[in-house]
Amino acid sequence: MPEKKKAAPKAARKKAAKPKPKADVRGWAPGVPKEKPKGRTYDGPLSVNAKPKKADRIFFGTGGVPHSAKPQTHPAAVRRLHDLGLGVYEMEFVHGVRIREETCDEVMAAQAETGVQVTAHGPYYVNLYSLEDEKVAASRKRVLDTARALAKCGGDGACFHPGFYQKRDPKEVYDFICNQIGELADILEEEGCAVRLDPETTGKGTQFGSIEEIADMGGDLKGKNVGFTIDFAHIHARSAGAHNTYDEFGAQLELLKNRMGDDVLKTLHIHLSGIAYSDKGEAHHLELDESDMNYKDLFRALIDFGAEGRVVCESPALEYDALIMQREYRKLNGG
Repeated sequence: MPEKKKAAPKAARKKAAKPKPKADVRGWAPGVPKEKPKGRTYDGPLSVNAKPKKADRIFFGTGGVPHSAKPQTHPAAVRRLHDLGLGVYEMEFVHGVRIREETCDEVMAAQAETGVQVTAHGPYYVNLYSLEDEKVAASRKRVLDTARALAKCGGDGACFHPGFYQKRDPKEVYDFICNQIGELADILEEEGCAVRLDPETTGKGTQFGSIEEIADMGGDLKGKNVGFTIDFAHIHARSAGAHNTYDEFGAQLELLKNRMGDDVLKTLHIHLSGIAYSDKGEAHHLELDESDMNYKDLFRALIDFGAEGRVVCESPALEYDALIMQREYRKLNGG
């Protein structure tokens, strides 16, 4: 009699999980390989742009230490950007606010010596309306620590991603986060810290921070030291490829002006890069000219609206792309 086969264990009888389909990630310029860039080195020649015939109203720089800075430190970053004719440095505290007192002193000295504007990006781990109270408290501390460290460096605008919806009503999330940011601004004012809080437009639909929410918050918190960071790449990605034409950029600037007042366009803090995205929003940053980001029409809109402020380049190429942005802006602005 043939031997009876043992039944396979329950776990083995389960159907193998189907692999999740890959997201349809878009955002590359025609002809560019559609894959995440990795392992690139940026050590090629850099060409400083000619002095503008017409004074700049918008200044350009990098989010993070430029590749060509030696050593790779915050003070060296400020001086290197000045050497390149760029005017903004955003310190990246995205994995935690860790900077020594003596480094803060050196950054302040470099800033005073060069005139380069210094800002900061707070940690990614901020959720001002987490489902856990401890995470809200930790998030508040990260925002405050970013502003305090920036003040010691002579800077002025602390950018951060405010939080997530976590399947709650967007109006409820808006009210809570708006109240939180107002309270944090009050704490900094009581401490005598003059750094402005600049909540940022975010790149995914799960994140709080549509341009409408950020504009409304700027209006509701008028009178407090609260501004905003408008990331045009994030807005483009959040909409899965829309918001990338001259008319759409103009509509965004009109929205800011209508909800926050005419003066808002005189102190813009902008983030910009190439960006890859899917239907769920932001995937990762791309080099500017390898992406579909329509930065030339964006600069046309900014010039036509009389905008002033600064643009922080967050592309992987950092100062290489910041110089491309500056060159294109000057060309459109009359040289």
